[in-house]
Amino acid sequence: MADYEQPVVEVPTLTALLDGKYVEVRELTRKRLVEYASVLDDQRELDRAAFRERVLEVVQELAGTGQTGLGFPVEYGGGGDIGASVAAFETMAFGDLSVLVKVGVQFGLFGGAILQLGTKPHHDAYLTDLVSARTLGCFAMTETGHGSNVQALGTVATYDVATREFVITTPDESARKDYIGNAAAHARLAVVFAQLEIGGRSEGVHAFVVPIRDGKGRALPGVRISDDGRKIGLNGVDNGRIAFDGVRIPRENLLNRYADVTETGVYVSDIDNPDRRFFTMLGTLVQGRVCVGGAGINASKVALSIATKYALGRRQFGNPGAGEELLLDYGLHQRRLFPLIARTYALHFAQEVLAGQLHDVFSATEEVDERTRRALESRAAGTKALGTWHASETIQECREACGGAGYLSANRFDALRADTDVFTTFEGDNHILLQLVAKGLLTDYSTSFGELDQLGMVRFVAGIAVDTVIERTAVHKLLERIKDVIPGWDDGDGEGDVDAGLLDPEYQLTMLRWREEHMLSGVARRLKRGMDSDMEPAEVFSRCQDHVIAAARAHVERLVLEAFVAKVAAMPDGGNKIALNLLSDLYALSTIEADRAWWMEHGRLSSQRAKAISREVGELCRRIRPIAEDLVDGFGVPAELQATEMMAPGTREGDRTGA
Repeated sequence: MADYEQPVVEVPTLTALLDGKYVEVRELTRKRLVEYASVLDDQRELDRAAFRERVLEVVQELAGTGQTGLGFPVEYGGGGDIGASVAAFETMAFGDLSVLVKVGVQFGLFGGAILQLGTKPHHDAYLTDLVSARTLGCFAMTETGHGSNVQALGTVATYDVATREFVITTPDESARKDYIGNAAAHARLAVVFAQLEIGGRSEGVHAFVVPIRDGKGRALPGVRISDDGRKIGLNGVDNGRIAFDGVRIPRENLLNRYADVTETGVYVSDIDNPDRRFFTMLGTLVQGRVCVGGAGINASKVALSIATKYALGRRQFGNPGAGEELLLDYGLHQRRLFPLIARTYALHFAQEVLAGQLHDVFSATEEVDERTRRALESRAAGTKALGTWHASETIQECREACGGAGYLSANRFDALRADTDVFTTFEGDNHILLQLVAKGLLTDYSTSFGELDQLGMVRFVAGIAVDTVIERTAVHKLLERIKDVIPGWDDGDGEGDVDAGLLDPEYQLTMLRWREEHMLSGVARRLKRGMDSDMEPAEVFSRCQDHVIAAARAHVERLVLEAFVAKVAAMPDGGNKIALNLLSDLYALSTIEADRAWWMEHGRLSSQRAKAISREVGELCRRIRPIAEDLVDGFGVPAELQATEMMAPGTREGDRTGA
């Protein structure tokens, strides 16, 4: 380290880099969160009913500022900017998460369904009052017996030709709508997903606007509403159950962007294939998935800000006669927190790429091709999975890193942990989402993509030449190129310089690409081998499911590193670029280190090089130590939204000098 020059980080510039295109939107959101910071105390002090009303009050006041309607058309009181709405929502995760989720239910799920699945008559009828939060609604998709498998929902909407109405019915308890945000107390309308039946024929799942309460908040005839009760977290959101006993709604209440029913009961749609129609409909709702992933990443920033600052004030042990040392000067503590900081930055930039793609697709003036939409859905699924799993891991690690102080409610970890826990399963269970990612990789987003369930995917892959998948991945070309780029690189045989190229992004990216592509071709081989042996497709998929998930996760981790490397490469020279290069290296090498057994098993990493990577991870942590506070300050989490009882014995003098 003798010739190493410690970077000086410009924190405001770093925050501006993270805020990206929507600096003003994010800064205004922070300002609003500070104004409503008292809701964090309300969560701890009010009972559940009172806290629900407090959260509703905050959401309605935020709606009055226009903060929550940025993604809706200007003519209905919105901001006309989908990217801005995602930026605002992500930033709201710095504050109380019940407020965040209620905003997501009202404006993202309920409002997004009407905007994306409805047509102008629906927009004219509902959007203005929806955007202003004068009319509250809910998104009634999930059922007690059906979650991720939306195509199998049990609720039925039967068309009555004589009255020109749909009749909404819950045939049994498993078809009851469940865990529905806004349903237990506040929603007057519901977007209900149900099987459309006309003349005894099913046309698949469609969405309908169904009134569920009158102006005084009473359930309407035929609508049964109950409360889901207390939850692990998010108790400011009124989740409930809804069942329908022959509820009649006008024909016009079908959200008919992709399909309609004439007065005489004729079903019409521009999309002939029912599976493709269904997946196209669901694909328009991808924004919710994007937003949840971003919220998880931003909740991680809060936890890391609190834990890092605590470790800069709390002291214990140390050399005899020299006084106690700061927690952050211990190598193990650095190992616990700094790779998580690095991964948070990496995921932030990957989320930025995803949000930009979402904005481009949904703001396009011309119809976007199906392959581009499928790629967006896949990337959204994978980023959401990794971002929300990261939140759960990070918040728990930060809680433990703060010891007893981390167990105090005033220091936010209890709420952060409880409120983000459901992020891993709503807007899609993370494992199911990674199966979606893998399906896209194996089929290359072909036109068959949206029409294949898991078993269809097995048959599809079994029917193509596995060499096609392998050639598309071009593993052998990657290995040859990396040997040319980094002379002396150890490709697994134990020879050469074990330290060569470790900090070269080409080496790091190639390692992640090689793992992804090797796993992908391996999945294809296993699927084909299973089918060739006359095994049932369901059994084939079940046996390969762990491999499928691993390949998808490897794919997303590669996308995350690519986003990070590209962002750093585009930065101007200076202290901030040096600092983010350290974090990019740490993210890449800690990712390789965490899965080093796989690389060693597959001959791509020698034991000597694996040890060299671990040494380098430790060295990177030591270099990051003097700028750790700057790096978490760069997240831009307002002080008013961080811990309130974290002061520990010790002094901050000289804390930036490092170990």
